[in-house]
Amino acid sequence: MRRLFAPIFLFLVTALQAQIHHHLDVNIDPATSTIKVVDEITLPEGKEISFLLNADFVPKPLTKGLSINKIATNQEAKDIGMDHDQADTPSKLRLTEWYIAWQDRYPAAKTFRIEYSGKVNSPMEQSENNYQRGFSESPGIISPKGIYLAGSTYWVPIFGDAMMTYVMDVHLPKGWKSVSQGARTKEENKLAFQLDQWTCTKPQEEVFLIGAQFSEYSFDAGNVKAMAFLRTPDEGLANKYLETTAQYLEMYRGILGLYPYSKFALVENFWETGYGMPSFTLLGEKIIRFPFILHSSYPHELLHNWWGNSVYVDFEKGNWCEGLTAYMADHLIKEQRGKGEDYRRSTLQKFTDLVNPKNDFPLVDFRSRHDGPSEAIGYGKSLMMWHMLRRKFGDDVFIKSMQKFYRSNKYKRASFDDIRLAFEAVTEQDLKPFFNQWTLRKGAPKLVLEKAYASKSPDGNYKLEIILYQRQDGPAFDLDVPIVVVTEKGSFEFIQRMTSKGEKFNISIASEPQKVLVDPKFDLFRTLDAKEVSPALTKAYGSPKTLILLPKGTKEGSVYDVFAKAWVKDEPSHFEIMYDNDILKYPYGKSVWVLGYENKFAKKVAKFMQIYGAKMGQDSIAFLDKTVAKKGNDIVLTLPHPKNDKAVVVFLAIGDEAAIPGIVRKIPHYGKYSYLAFEGAEPTNIAKGQWPVISSPLIKNIKPNTLAVKLEKRKALAYLEPVFSSKNMMADINYLASAKLKGRGLGTPELDEAAQYIANSFAQAGLQPAGDNNSFFQSWTADVKDKKSVKMKNVIGMIPGSDDKLKPVVISAHYDHLGLGWPDVHKGDQHKIHFGADDNASGVAVMLELAKRMSKTVKPKRTIIFVAFTGEEAGLVGAKHFVEAGKEKYFANINLDTEGSLFDQKLIILNANTAKEWKFIFMGTDYVTG
Repeated sequence: MRRLFAPIFLFLVTALQAQIHHHLDVNIDPATSTIKVVDEITLPEGKEISFLLNADFVPKPLTKGLSINKIATNQEAKDIGMDHDQADTPSKLRLTEWYIAWQDRYPAAKTFRIEYSGKVNSPMEQSENNYQRGFSESPGIISPKGIYLAGSTYWVPIFGDAMMTYVMDVHLPKGWKSVSQGARTKEENKLAFQLDQWTCTKPQEEVFLIGAQFSEYSFDAGNVKAMAFLRTPDEGLANKYLETTAQYLEMYRGILGLYPYSKFALVENFWETGYGMPSFTLLGEKIIRFPFILHSSYPHELLHNWWGNSVYVDFEKGNWCEGLTAYMADHLIKEQRGKGEDYRRSTLQKFTDLVNPKNDFPLVDFRSRHDGPSEAIGYGKSLMMWHMLRRKFGDDVFIKSMQKFYRSNKYKRASFDDIRLAFEAVTEQDLKPFFNQWTLRKGAPKLVLEKAYASKSPDGNYKLEIILYQRQDGPAFDLDVPIVVVTEKGSFEFIQRMTSKGEKFNISIASEPQKVLVDPKFDLFRTLDAKEVSPALTKAYGSPKTLILLPKGTKEGSVYDVFAKAWVKDEPSHFEIMYDNDILKYPYGKSVWVLGYENKFAKKVAKFMQIYGAKMGQDSIAFLDKTVAKKGNDIVLTLPHPKNDKAVVVFLAIGDEAAIPGIVRKIPHYGKYSYLAFEGAEPTNIAKGQWPVISSPLIKNIKPNTLAVKLEKRKALAYLEPVFSSKNMMADINYLASAKLKGRGLGTPELDEAAQYIANSFAQAGLQPAGDNNSFFQSWTADVKDKKSVKMKNVIGMIPGSDDKLKPVVISAHYDHLGLGWPDVHKGDQHKIHFGADDNASGVAVMLELAKRMSKTVKPKRTIIFVAFTGEEAGLVGAKHFVEAGKEKYFANINLDTEGSLFDQKLIILNANTAKEWKFIFMGTDYVTG
C-alpha cells in the first residue's frame, strides 16, 4: 500500500478551488437518531487526499483497492460556509482526519464509494448572549422532532476548502419530508418509507439536510419555485410567505440579476433559529408567526442567496456579506417606508454606544457577530460604508457595480477587494483609498460644526462661511460631508470634501442663509454626539461599569433582588449592586440603574423626564404618545447621565414578579429605545419610543428663525412590486370591456357570458359557491323598467369564517353596463357599444384580484362574501335583491365601484380606500371607522 504523504498535502494546496462531487445515499431513523450514508465521491483527479469527518463515523471503503486510514483524531470542528455565528466559541464536536490511498495493483480512480453510519444527536446549547440573539444551537440533530444536518455536523466528508456538488437520495420514515439545497428531482411515497432526491449542480461549501413531518406548499414565481414546509398545516400562513417570496425574488432579480437557484423555501424548524441556507431559510415556529418577520428577517435571509450563499465569503479577508445584506434588505425595507434616516441613526448610535478603543477592530477582521460591539462593526459600519459608496456615485452606478460583482464572483469565494474591483471597473476610478480607509482602519470620525457665518456679496448673493472639525483621535478621515443650508426659499444641499481635521468651507447661495445642518440624514459613518440622539438602552449595555441601585431595605428574594441577580449573572464583573442610601449622587464614571418607585433617586428620574414632555404621576407614567398605569406593568426609562455624556441612567419598575425572566430576556432586543412598557407575565410590550432630540452640535442658527427644515425626499434603491397583479386585472378589464361583450347590457347573452367568466374566476381563486343550490349564481326573474321578465343573476362566492356568531362582510362590484345604450345613453353614442371599462369592469377586476389573494392568505373569523351584482345601471336591482334576501345578515359592505356603493341603510358603507380597516372587519372586531 502506498503512503505518499507529500502528494496528499500537495493536492490539498491545489484543491482549494477544486470541486468534489458526491452521490449520497442516506438512510435516517429519527426514532433512534441514527444515519447510514453511502457516498460515491468523484474527485477532480485521482490522487490520494485527506478529508475530515465527524468522529462518531468510521468510513469503510466499498471500492476495491481503496484504503482509508487515520491521520489525526480528536480535532476540533471549525465553522464551514456561512455558519460563523459562534466562530469564537470552541466546538465540542470532535473530528477525525482520514486519508485515502490505492493499493499498488489498483490504479488511482477519480470515483470511489465509501460508507459510514452512527448517531447524530448533539445537545442544544444557548448561543452567546450578545444583546441581539437568544437562539439555541446544535451542530447536528436527528430526533423524533426533526432532523438538522449541516456543514457544522461534518456528516459529509470535507476535503479542505474544496467546493462540492451533489445528488442525494434521502430515505425517511413514511410521512416525513426532507429539504436540502438545489432542486428536488425525485419524490416517491413508498409503502414503508419516503424517498426524496435532491440535486445541486451549483458549487456548495456544505450540504444541509433538514427533515420533519412537514406539510408542503408551493407557488411558481416565474422560473423559481417558492416553497413552504410547515410542521403544522397552515395554508394561510404558507401562502403569505409564498406571495412575499415572489415579491422579493422579483425585486432582487431587477437590481442584482437572476436568482441563483431553482427554488426558495421557507422551512419551519423545531427550535428557534434564523438561518439562511442556499435556496432555503430555516426559521423557528414562533419566529415565522410574527407578522413583522415577512418584511424584516425573511427578506434578509432570502437576499443571502445572492450574498453569502452563491457569492461566498472569503472569511480570511473579512466578512463583507452581513453588512451588505443588512444594507440591501433591512435598510432598504426601512428606506421604502421613508425610515432610512432613522435606521442609519440607530446604526450609528449603536456603534457610538457599544464600540470603544478596547473592543474596536477593522472591518477586514470581522468574521461573525458574537456580541453587541462586533455586530455594530460587522453589520453597522459595513452597511454605512455601502451607503456612502452609493451616495458617492448614485443609485444607477451602485446597482451596476453590484451586478458586476455578482456576475464575476458567483459560486466563488470573494472579498472586499473583489467588490472594489467591480466598482472600479464601472466607475473607472481608483477606489483603494476609500476601501482602505473604511476596511483597514479602526475608529470613526466625530464632526463638530464650529462656526457658520453669512454675509452679503457685492453680486447680491450670500457668502456662507462654515468651519468644521473632526474631533476623533488620530488622523483625519477623507469625507464627503453633506451640508444643508436653510433659506426662506427652501433648503439646499451641498457636498463638501473634507480631508483634514479642521476645514473652512465657503458656499455661495442666492437666498439669505438662516440655518445650517451638517449630515442631517446621517449619511456618513461617524461617532454621534450625545446631543444628536435620544438616550438609549444600548448606551447602558455598552458601559464598561454599571451601578445597580436597589431601594433601601430590599430583602433577599424580593422582586428587585431577584432581577438584579438575574441581570448581572452572565457578566458579574461589569456590575456593582448597592442600596440607594449608600450614595448621595450618581457616580461619574458609571451608568446607573435605578430600581423601583420607592428608590430615593426615582424623584430625580421623574424630574428629568419632564424635559422630554413625559411625566411620572401618582398612578401612571405619561409617555409622549401613551399613558401607562404603574400597577401591574413593567416600566423601563433611559435618561442622560447628568455629568457624563458617555453614560446613562436607567429606571426600572417591575409590576409583576413573574415577568422578571421575560424582562431579562427581552429588553436586550430593544436597545435603540429610550422608554419601554410591558404587561403580563410573558411580558408583552405595550409602549416603546425614543425621546425627542433637544439640540444638536451639527446645527447652527445663523439668524433666529422658526423656518421648517424640508429635507430632500429620496427614492429607495428599489421597490417591491405590489401583491396585486396589474397584468391579471388588465386581462379581466380587457375581457369584460371588449367588443365581444357589447357593453354587458341587462338581459343580453353577453351579460350571461360575463357572469360565467366571474363564476369561473371565483372557482379558480378557491372561493366556495354561495349562490342557489350550491352554485355561484343567485338567480331570479324581474320586470326592470320597460323590460319584462328579465332573467337576473348575481354571482356570489365566499371564504368561510371560523366564527358563525359573527355576521359576514361583503365585498362587491357590479358587472353590468349600458350595452348599446339602455337604460341610459351617452350623448351622441346612440346604438354604439358602451364598453364600461371604468364602470365597472375595473371594480370587478379589483374584486377578482382580491378574491385570488385573500382566498389563499386570509383565514377570517367573519365569513367574507364576494358578490358581482347585476342590474346596477337600472337602479341597483341586483344589490337590492341581494340585501332583501339576506336582511339583518350582513355586518359591512366594501363596494368597489367608480360611482356608487351598495344601497341599504342598515349596512355600514365603506369604499375601497378603507383597506386599513379591513383587519378589524374580517377578524371580528365591531369597531369600524371611516
